[in-house]
Amino acid sequence: MRLTNMSDYAVRLLMYLSSHRDRLCTIAEIAQFYGISEPHLMKITHRLAQHGWIRTVRGKNGGMELAHEPHDISLGALIRDMENDLALVECMGPGNHCILTGHCGLKPVIAGALQAFMDYLDARTLADVLPPAPPDTVRIVPERVATRA
Repeated sequence: MRLTNMSDYAVRLLMYLSSHRDRLCTIAEIAQFYGISEPHLMKITHRLAQHGWIRTVRGKNGGMELAHEPHDISLGALIRDMENDLALVECMGPGNHCILTGHCGLKPVIAGALQAFMDYLDARTLADVLPPAPPDTVRIVPERVATRA
């Protein structure tokens, strides 16, 4: 199982905002800091604002800020809001066409594992994943793009 970049970047964005509580932050500065495309980060920002994780302010001096304290932001709830599909196998999702449905024990095992995973995330908050040093001092290098020889 792998979470989408939407969830990964949402957590990063909230971590950044957590470390800059004294001001509004912009999409441009966060995108530059993490090496993420601004249009992609804009979609994530919109979704976070829709779900009430952040507050946004439009205009020349606009930006965004956390809508809650970091210790009040459940990682499990955040991931549920950001992920479109947590069906880990076909039979867990809509439009199931698996010919083994009803004759296989995989679904309850995978569902139990997913529940344990989400229970673990539900017990953790944004405060639990904040770096000990402010993000300005911790440079997160984007993945290197392989060049062809």
